[in-house]
Amino acid sequence: MGLVLYLLSLAVSVALIVHCFRTGRNTLWIMALMFLPLAGAIAYVIVEVLPDLRRSRTLRKATQGMRRTLDPQRDLREFKGVASVSGDVASRQRYADELVRLGRAPEAIEEYRQCLTGLFEHDPKLLQGMAHAQFAAGDAAGARQTLDRLIQENPDHKSPDGHLLYARALEAEGNVDKALEEYQVLAEYFPGAEAAVRYAQLLNKHGQGDTAKRILTEILERAQIAPAHYRKAQRDWLDLAERELKQA
Repeated sequence: MGLVLYLLSLAVSVALIVHCFRTGRNTLWIMALMFLPLAGAIAYVIVEVLPDLRRSRTLRKATQGMRRTLDPQRDLREFKGVASVSGDVASRQRYADELVRLGRAPEAIEEYRQCLTGLFEHDPKLLQGMAHAQFAAGDAAGARQTLDRLIQENPDHKSPDGHLLYARALEAEGNVDKALEEYQVLAEYFPGAEAAVRYAQLLNKHGQGDTAKRILTEILERAQIAPAHYRKAQRDWLDLAERELKQA
């Protein structure tokens, strides 16, 4: 048993020494890990490894995902509490956005209506949030009208997400020609594959399979030479593009 523990601590120390080399840590750690395997390993993990883990985006996302699974309304309660105490527009918008995420869009719409007054009557972020809530509630026409108002009152405002929402609202209203125009523009500059995939889907639905096939092929070809983090972030849309291509 003692030999097993010794070999285990030795393996851990070797792994941490490799980590030390690869990450450019202070080489004094190597001496500590070699001559004080157990104590050195514990100290190294506490001082060097754990802080990195706490800062890790992947770990934060995993932690947030677990927290939301165990208590899906925790953030909502927190945001509602902050909004009730401070009453500022930013905290109320955060609360409204969380309502939308939890499928309570009608409540979010009312929250936005209360925010869109006075100095914030034409605020572009609030109007876009309102349109998002309306679309989530099934009111595509209301969402499109709100975005028209946003554009009218804030002609210099640019938002790829807002533009995509506008195209989706037009599509949901049945205004196919106008939606195709907006998707075509979006496909050229939208960061990610979603806009182009939605464009191809709509083309496919309305008898323009050849154009849809060309767009889908371009999406997948660009993805092959894109960085790995792009392919990972866009995995769902790229998978959908592959399925859609088979139907084009």
